[in-house]
Amino acid sequence: MRTGLVTSPACFGHKPPAGHPERPERLTAVLAALESQAFRDLDRRAAPKASPEEIGRAHSNRLIEKILEQMNAEAGDSGYAFIDGDTVMSPASADAALHAAGAAIAAVDAVMRGEVKNAFCAVRPPGHHAERDRAMGFCLFNNVAVAALHARAAHHLNRVAVVDFDVHHGNGTQDIFFDDANLFYASTHQMPLYPATGYPSETGVARNVINCPLPPSAGSAQFRAIYKESVLPTLADFAPEFIFISAGFDAHRADPLANLELDENDFAWATHEICAIARDCAGGRVVSALEGGYDLSALQRSAAEHVRALMEA
Repeated sequence: MRTGLVTSPACFGHKPPAGHPERPERLTAVLAALESQAFRDLDRRAAPKASPEEIGRAHSNRLIEKILEQMNAEAGDSGYAFIDGDTVMSPASADAALHAAGAAIAAVDAVMRGEVKNAFCAVRPPGHHAERDRAMGFCLFNNVAVAALHARAAHHLNRVAVVDFDVHHGNGTQDIFFDDANLFYASTHQMPLYPATGYPSETGVARNVINCPLPPSAGSAQFRAIYKESVLPTLADFAPEFIFISAGFDAHRADPLANLELDENDFAWATHEICAIARDCAGGRVVSALEGGYDLSALQRSAAEHVRALMEA
């Protein structure tokens, strides 16, 4: 079977102000990388729009209503609505966010139906900072959390895992998963760094959360060691039926928003290792969704190597 690529032109419609790091050109770079001959066998799919009911498995009605109505209620002369200093909505942002979450849902369905072996969702806005009741950190809805809860509700799975190698801690995914022993979240991230969460002491209701912070300037050896010593064995012990990857590439040494020293080969290596565990306990079922990554060249190379690893799984 082939690897799926799920995306939508609607994801370009989210347009923060000029100079914002989370810009449409990020998605352009990723999709350009996946147009080469090496990726001709991808199963390319258009993302549908997630319904409020599907979003509501992960988020409160209060947050959903705020995102879907905020532009009309709060946009001033600038044409933007500010959720916080970093998180901004333009007129088409809500539609982009619904398609981003819809991509992850569609990827789950395609994997579960056996139409693809795994899938990458090339989407924006990203999701892993969005908590149950709060949008933040460039994120409106938590794409992987919405999809994980869809996998349980629609496909009757029980144990679902998210592995997150974005350089920033996915506080939103942790918040949504924290009190459910059958939801597992593992994160490697730089510390100290936004959002100032992700301490090893944050372990979830049943040690279903594992946080592995890395110091500034940590490189490949430390990243791979913490995967081998902590992330991978704990993930295997959890024995998930489906694995999601929050694929942020801002731990790359070229990224302007952080200070880790990884490169695209590290993301490919982590992807191979996660997929190996998926083969053993989850029938190979993996869905990955784009999170961060703000140097366009590094993002392009990293996404290509990540998807190549999914194709080789």
